[in-house]
Amino acid sequence: MVETVFELRGHIIDSLILSRVFGAIMDLGGEFEILEFKIGRSKTEHSYTRMRLIAEDDHKLHAIMEELQKLGATETTVKDASMVEVTMAGVAPEHFYSTTNHQTWVHLGDDWVHVEGTEMDCIIVVDDGKARTVPMGKLQVGDRVVVSSNGIKIHLPERSRSADVFEFMSSIASSEKPTETLVGKVAQAIRDVKDRDQKLVVVAGPAVVHTGGREALAALVREGYVDVLFAGNALAVHDIEVALMGTSLGVDLKGAFCHEGGHRHHLIAINTVRREGSIAAAVEHGLVKDGVMHACITSGVPFVLAGSIRDDGPLPEVITDVMEAQDAMRKALEGCGLVLMLSTLLHSVAVGNMIPSHVKTICVDINPASVTKLLDRGSAQAIGITTDVGLFLPKLRDELLGAKGGA
Repeated sequence: MVETVFELRGHIIDSLILSRVFGAIMDLGGEFEILEFKIGRSKTEHSYTRMRLIAEDDHKLHAIMEELQKLGATETTVKDASMVEVTMAGVAPEHFYSTTNHQTWVHLGDDWVHVEGTEMDCIIVVDDGKARTVPMGKLQVGDRVVVSSNGIKIHLPERSRSADVFEFMSSIASSEKPTETLVGKVAQAIRDVKDRDQKLVVVAGPAVVHTGGREALAALVREGYVDVLFAGNALAVHDIEVALMGTSLGVDLKGAFCHEGGHRHHLIAINTVRREGSIAAAVEHGLVKDGVMHACITSGVPFVLAGSIRDDGPLPEVITDVMEAQDAMRKALEGCGLVLMLSTLLHSVAVGNMIPSHVKTICVDINPASVTKLLDRGSAQAIGITTDVGLFLPKLRDELLGAKGGA
């Protein structure tokens, strides 16, 4: 039998981290002994425990500790991180350490060094006393990669204890929630982010246009609440289709009837923009006079349109190389304090994988299953609102712009 001693600190009881630690140890065939246990006696005081972990061999002990580290456990006997050099570009050494979306440190010499660019499913590269995350495909020959979980420390985000929207809506996503109250709290979360000079990033799907939320989102862009827009080809295409022909997917948004030949309308929109050379040119030439993309162009709000295999066209600004799109999104996410995800599951999951766990996320979708998938990243930084995005956005616009005296 082999053993090690680890410790846990924080709000480990009410966050259920402690019970998850017990479960992980038992499920993986280990044993534990509590050596010290102090319970926090106030809302701000942390709890602390020191435990002995026992396993039948080093391999099993290491496997259990890897799982416990993801929950914030740290061995009391500090070991330096182990590193191996990359010998083939884009290929990590065996036993590479795969990052989580939590703040991470590696032990180098006598110091704990913070890993820059927190992002899940990446590799840690150490260079000149600094550590950073690198996607596997961008590894270069000679990069020193952290292998195994030795010398790794993870910090989970604190569970909110205030009455903000993230505490108020910490339960499982459900449509049986007070939407009006939620909208007010989301609006306040956006104001707080702007007061801290952090970015609000909006990830939006074409349902924003189809359900009538287009003008509300455009108003938020024009009024300076949105700092970056992430979307696919479809959002931009149908937004421009409305600007040109008043339809989305050939359906008149005011009369709710299908136009004859409306199935061609989105293709006409694409063709028109491609003829002009860009969305920006179509706006500047007066062809596209309103909508989300018009607001981004005229307000100078950057956007990243990432392509997919099913895109028509696509529009000229769409980035069809997915790895190039990833890089553009990572760069645009710098300084982000809040992400508002609007009815686009795949884009939302992609963005969720790129941000640290302490960045707050709000997921709005009429499908509870979509919201649940997004919330599976963790409850500390995410809430889900199950509602029609076309109803949610106008209410959010009215809440925010009303606070400014109307707009």
